[in-house]
Amino acid sequence: MIDGPLIVGAGPVGLSAALLARARGLPAHVVEHLPAGAAKPGSRAIFLHRQTIQTLAAAAPGLADRMVREGLVWAGRATYWAGRRVHHRRHAPMPAGLAPYVCLPQPRVETLLRETAVRAGVTFAWHARADEVTLLDDSVLVRATDGRQWCAAFVVAADGAGSTVRRRLGIRMDGDARGHAFVVVDVADDPARPLPAERVFHYRHPRAAGRNVLVVPFAGGHRVDLQCRADDDPAALAADPSAWLRPLLPAGHAGEITWSSHYLFRQAVAETFTCGRVLLAGEAAHLFAPFGARGLNSGIADAAAAVDAIASVVQAGLVRPRAVFGTDGPGAALRTDSSGAALGALAGYDRVRRAAAERNRAAAGKALAHLTAAGPHRRAAQRAAAVAARVLPRAGAWLDRRPFGPRDAGIPGSLY
Repeated sequence: MIDGPLIVGAGPVGLSAALLARARGLPAHVVEHLPAGAAKPGSRAIFLHRQTIQTLAAAAPGLADRMVREGLVWAGRATYWAGRRVHHRRHAPMPAGLAPYVCLPQPRVETLLRETAVRAGVTFAWHARADEVTLLDDSVLVRATDGRQWCAAFVVAADGAGSTVRRRLGIRMDGDARGHAFVVVDVADDPARPLPAERVFHYRHPRAAGRNVLVVPFAGGHRVDLQCRADDDPAALAADPSAWLRPLLPAGHAGEITWSSHYLFRQAVAETFTCGRVLLAGEAAHLFAPFGARGLNSGIADAAAAVDAIASVVQAGLVRPRAVFGTDGPGAALRTDSSGAALGALAGYDRVRRAAAERNRAAAGKALAHLTAAGPHRRAAQRAAAVAARVLPRAGAWLDRRPFGPRDAGIPGSLY
């Protein structure tokens, strides 16, 4: 019986939940369908906001400091309209402890989290694909496809967009099922012709046939997001990105294309974030596009809130602590009258984090409406701002921030 959380998924959200549980004195066991140390391609989520850095700093001493040292803070940001610069802002260097964010590829973030989790005493079951989820009176039973099983007082489902746990519990995702297509490419640094360490957004890039293009630097390279048109074939553009990417880079730039893929700008939120003693977190609970950096950052905020909810139940004495990992009888370490009170304590997690997800979804929707310039009024507003930016810096600043939407989770002190 696992008295602390059984965490399904060893991505950054699941690993963060495990570390935060250990920081609260709870045992944590992680079940992951991939083998230990399996390589994941691409930079994926690269932006860690200060709020996330602070959360990870509370999870394990030295972890956040190492991420800040290894990560990159942009030297500035710029925005262009049809090849003409309409906004530019340089960022003054600042001490690492005050970094407002860092850009570090997700695989490296996961490695640092995993190594720290092992040192903190988190236990793992690798190559174990969760397949069945059974809600018992005072616990949850999870079975893997290979027959292994775990009984836990709580489960944190951090198993990603295709969450098996969510599907087995019959929880629906509410939102846009169609999405809008983008192609993403990672380009390694070229020391001979380095690209500026600046985030650059292009409206109607003249070398991309008028498509919108976002270029984001991270430690070790740059990521290029190409916004597809309705008649584009995203899979074909991702399969052979060199033809359209090279004209966007400086002449002679020899940086290797290390990864390419395509994705849909989707906005979806689970109808509930809890079911019995199961708490959904990260992409198991919500899907947001990379623009605005809401996915990873809100997922780690979910992890922190989930662990807080679980810890409150344990500290209230509704679970008798017993750090034994195994598959003995369900409910063996729980008070027989604890279920109703525990579920009530977990209800706050669903209420707060689902409300935050809804606000994040609304913010992502605003970003998408701007990116697609849906409707004549939005197109006219963008053109007017591009003209006005010649003499009004505020117009250029508006164009610079609008593709990413507002950051406000509706929670005091939390952007996500």
